[in-house]
Amino acid sequence: MSSNSTLELPVFTIRNYEQNTDLLGTDLIATFNLLKSSILVSISGALRIYIAFLLIQAQYIVLHCIAGGLIIYSVYTLDRAMDSEEDAVNRAELRGASKKFTLFICLLCFVIGASILATGGLLSIAFLPLVTGYLYTKGLNIGSLKIKLKGGMGIKNTVVGLTWGAFIAGIAGHSAQSSIATLIVFLFFGMKLFVNSTIYDFKDIKGDSLAGIKTLPVSLGENKAKALIFCIHTASHLMLLFFLLKGTIGFEPVILTYSLFAGIVSILNFANPVDIETSKRRAKRLFVVDGESGSIVGIRTIGNLIM
Repeated sequence: MSSNSTLELPVFTIRNYEQNTDLLGTDLIATFNLLKSSILVSISGALRIYIAFLLIQAQYIVLHCIAGGLIIYSVYTLDRAMDSEEDAVNRAELRGASKKFTLFICLLCFVIGASILATGGLLSIAFLPLVTGYLYTKGLNIGSLKIKLKGGMGIKNTVVGLTWGAFIAGIAGHSAQSSIATLIVFLFFGMKLFVNSTIYDFKDIKGDSLAGIKTLPVSLGENKAKALIFCIHTASHLMLLFFLLKGTIGFEPVILTYSLFAGIVSILNFANPVDIETSKRRAKRLFVVDGESGSIVGIRTIGNLIM
């Protein structure tokens, strides 16, 4: 009997240890997935600020681009750290992530980014996406009225476009001589990010439908929503072409051409619902959509070296 007890106790202990290790491993992996989920978006955002400097024809400030990227990272990661019904379906790999540690990292990145922008008199710009991000994720209660930017047909996409368009143009155009150029860049990136956010809504149709969130693809249907963003994409680049030829913005044909064709490819290939996105499709989507600004900067840099 004593021998049985001796044998059972270690087995019980080992099993508990294995369970705790598995649980810890799952939390660590989920937290790591959460922390790295917005890295590409933040790099893309930083490069968009650099592109905005080029279009506005203002002297670019590398630290401001980096600061913008840090703030973009903190806001997007914060949004993904908050529980929501559609994210539980669309991002199952993030379940179990440590919210406290993630919030600490978000706060650290935001403070660093905001401090850098504050030295250039851009502190208010730094807080713009954070405040909007909070309203987008949590909403605002005013008595019996609850304002939630995440719901409503096209409201979310409009908020995303206006917020990040203002953020990008606000940083790049802070010391620009032409306010018209800054306005054009604001409209261009606002429309572009409206389109990009809608493309991502196609991928999340299942989760959004289950959560009762009426995104454009859910409300309008796939074909009408795709036609809408194609028109917006075309209009934004025709506007950019007009002011480029007029000399109001910098002569940057690489930015205009690559952005135009990358957007068309994105709409044709990724504005479609998928139940399970394959790793191959995801890699292509990340390269074309989120990696667009990196490709533009790379091609432009190579072109300048050759010329």
